[in-house]
Amino acid sequence: MAQYKYRLDLSKPMEQQEQPGHNRWHPDIPAVFSVEPGTAFRMDCKEWTDGQIHNNDSAEDLRTVNLTRVHVLSGPVYVNGVEPGDLLVVDILDVGAHQESEWGFNGIFAKENGGSFLTDEYPEAAKSIWDFEGIYTTSRHVPGVKFAGLIHPGLIGVAPSMELLQKWNEREQALIDTDPHRVPALANPPSEESVVLGHLKGAEFDRIAKEGARTVPPRENGGNCDIKNLSKGSRIFFPVFVDGAKLSVGDLHFSQGDGEITFCGGIEMSGWIELKVDVIKGGMEKYKIKENPVFQPGPVEPNYNDFLVFQGISVDDRTGKQHYLDANLAYKKACLNAIEYLKTLGYTGEQAFMLLSSAPVEGRINGIVDIPNACCTIAIPTQIFDQDIMPK
Repeated sequence: MAQYKYRLDLSKPMEQQEQPGHNRWHPDIPAVFSVEPGTAFRMDCKEWTDGQIHNNDSAEDLRTVNLTRVHVLSGPVYVNGVEPGDLLVVDILDVGAHQESEWGFNGIFAKENGGSFLTDEYPEAAKSIWDFEGIYTTSRHVPGVKFAGLIHPGLIGVAPSMELLQKWNEREQALIDTDPHRVPALANPPSEESVVLGHLKGAEFDRIAKEGARTVPPRENGGNCDIKNLSKGSRIFFPVFVDGAKLSVGDLHFSQGDGEITFCGGIEMSGWIELKVDVIKGGMEKYKIKENPVFQPGPVEPNYNDFLVFQGISVDDRTGKQHYLDANLAYKKACLNAIEYLKTLGYTGEQAFMLLSSAPVEGRINGIVDIPNACCTIAIPTQIFDQDIMPK
């Protein structure tokens, strides 16, 4: 059985825990514990905002959320004998909710504070609370739907080397500099506000706080990939950049639609996760997995087999401008088409938007070679509704 190696008090913020985790990427953040290769262990995880979002009917907490706080991560875990150039093999054995916290939330961030994939169309904050009953979830804020969740970590990754960290910060700052006043921002640079770095204090804390990369995007170390099928039974092969790999995990989701399009986008939750770690010595060179992890999804997923599928192409409807094979724009258009349809069933645009982000919808890049239009689709499982949603 997996040993419980990391426990959290869900009523306390991360820096007040007996063993605090962290909310930045940096090679010098100390490990919370170490394990031998071949070891299985269990860790608690707090929801990504560290308790800022509450189980109520107001979206004010979403509107004013402190995004320099996110993501609060459990770890790092030092794996003995693992060195740069190895592959860290991580199996997700199990993942679940705590009995005292069987609820989660989805939300649309305000455009001036984070935004979303559809921030121009939905610039105001909104929130939906989801209650768990076994494998199923329902929401008082998005009525008429019930679906099975696929609990997974939105964020799991290893520590960067100092060289890789500097590369991240330099390239993202160069992007920010192309439009420094954009709302929302093009990227999030290092910030010393609301930093949590385990038990570090003093000068070492100050140095790492200034240098540490924000956890918002996925990068070469894995990180915030938000892959909904990376659930129990999955295996991940991480390139290793520092001694011990320093594995961290967090941002648990009860369920998520492909793309996590509201940004606060799966059904965010606190819970626990069981992992097993191993190592392939020299695996980065042997298998040419040098800059991004490789994933093997697990065999568990909701058994929905009837979908209504919405298509989008890379044409901007607001301006009429034709774009060249723009998959981002095509997926955006597919989402907007789905939302407009769901509005005919009685949902508000905000409810439909949050449903696409939280339910087990399937997103696809269907065509990316037929100039000038990329074609993307979003497929909504019809069985999650308590009404027949097909056109008649």
